[in-house]
Amino acid sequence: MAQIPYNDRTDGVVDKLRLLQTAHAAGDHDLAMSLADSIKDTLSFERQEASAADPPQIGASEFAPVRELPGGWAAWAAGWKFYKPVTLFETVGIARGGEPVDIGVAFRADQITDPVREIRVATTDTTGKVLLEVPCQVYDHSRRGNEHHCRLVLLADVPMHDRAVYLIFYGNANAELPNYASDLSTTGEGYGLDIENSHFVARLSRQMGQLERLTYKRQHGLELYAGGKGHGEPPGIDWAHDYVDPGHFQKFRMRNWSDCRNFEIVRGPLCVRVRRWGFPHSPIHPVFTPSRMHIDQTYVFYSGVPYFLKQGRMDMVQDFSIEAMRDDEWVFSGYSFTHKLWIDATGKLHEGDVPAGGTENLWGVGFYHDASRDAFIALWLDHSAEKFDGISHGGVPTLHYDGHGQLWSRYPASQTSFQAGASIRQTNAYVASEFPTEGAAAEIEQLRHRLLHPLEIRSEKTERISGARAAGALARLSETKEATPVKTAIWKALGEVRDEQLYNIKSSIVDLGYVYDVRLRAGVATIVVTMPHRGRPVHEFLVTQGGGRVEDGIRERVLKLPGVREVVVQCSWNPPWSTGRLSENGRRDLGLPV
Repeated sequence: MAQIPYNDRTDGVVDKLRLLQTAHAAGDHDLAMSLADSIKDTLSFERQEASAADPPQIGASEFAPVRELPGGWAAWAAGWKFYKPVTLFETVGIARGGEPVDIGVAFRADQITDPVREIRVATTDTTGKVLLEVPCQVYDHSRRGNEHHCRLVLLADVPMHDRAVYLIFYGNANAELPNYASDLSTTGEGYGLDIENSHFVARLSRQMGQLERLTYKRQHGLELYAGGKGHGEPPGIDWAHDYVDPGHFQKFRMRNWSDCRNFEIVRGPLCVRVRRWGFPHSPIHPVFTPSRMHIDQTYVFYSGVPYFLKQGRMDMVQDFSIEAMRDDEWVFSGYSFTHKLWIDATGKLHEGDVPAGGTENLWGVGFYHDASRDAFIALWLDHSAEKFDGISHGGVPTLHYDGHGQLWSRYPASQTSFQAGASIRQTNAYVASEFPTEGAAAEIEQLRHRLLHPLEIRSEKTERISGARAAGALARLSETKEATPVKTAIWKALGEVRDEQLYNIKSSIVDLGYVYDVRLRAGVATIVVTMPHRGRPVHEFLVTQGGGRVEDGIRERVLKLPGVREVVVQCSWNPPWSTGRLSENGRRDLGLPV
């Protein structure tokens, strides 16, 4: 059968916009709504295929063969073919321990199959002679032509004014999804999550993903919450972002969302990211649905640290005017704190009232309790604007606001007009920890200084190490060469299982990226699969009827193999399937550019 071009099997945004305009003009609102949904689906695909906005910090050409490592190290990393050296530099004189580092990395497509499954990270012990594996997390995997791109998170230890070398290993067909022990755990579905580490538990709203409650894991377990009647939305402690339109007619808020139409979730042992974006809603939505200020907000939680981040943007897509806007407001009922804190433009922490001359140039605010020593402090790391002058860095904290409790509200702009293209951005860290009786100011100031000066990331060749030796091995039980015959046979068998709903393509579920992992323990093969989208949740379809007949499914094919006595098939939605998982054959069969 002749190959039908990809564009003949689907419709692009331009065509759908034309159809939408025609349907709208004809008064066919039902069809128009269906087309609007279809346009969004197409945009979701195009977004997966689009080039990354930022170039990777470690390029695809920056690598070396594992065999070139010192003998002991090469033996320790047996099974992995390549490594990328990464050097982290500490430049401001603050020793870093367990410092979250997020690195953009690219790999040649002919050297790696699945970065999430294959990547391992190692560094040396205190002697500098022995390699030790370091927990890591891979997310945001995509295919860019002949390269795989991803983000890599690790927790780094670097002495002050010094450096540390980390090695990224990859290229092991037997590799299994790593399972690292961590204090960071996540429960829930979608954006309605509970995120816990050794310092706190954060609960996000099941309705729209805003931070709803924060429970400390020290002493009596302080719980920060917002009570009262509110404004009709579910109560929560994070109230930004919003704006008031001209004449104080109404307020448009993210918190008015009935659900999140646009969101991304990253879940893992080292990092959880919850990103939501869209236009804020009117209190009488959908009567008023202006598309003027686009809001993008991300929470980032890490393992082992007493703070979390919020990154936000407010982008103006049209010329328009506002009475006021807020980009950081926190409300706490119950009067959990007794003292106010604030940080001036030089980074110094102060207690008490903000002087009249400094109210519009704050770079952090917060509270603490003089008896429990519980504290909640915002460290404003970036608060900047493009195509807009006069941004205000206000947000004076108050210990009592009638009907609400304790709060601060930052208004970056009031009674002003924006031009299309203007943008207000922020990055904040929120510290939920003890406020020591001694040295608290210096500790908070140093944390802010540290966050403002992250470790520098460079790709540098490793030095030859005299006396380098091995202790143990990087490979798990069935990641070694001894497991290669059985593992290879399993992957080959999976490469013969098809998704019969794609009637006339040769690509298997491996080429289509449905298979996340193959684990082998004492003859039991555990195979982790996904489906392309949640409209197809019945993964058992692949287990016993992969090609329309029982004998063509995963379980039956793998059970026939020598060395396999049982097969367990599990389905996972994390990470969500994307086109980055397609092999070259898969892309070619679907008509996508290779």
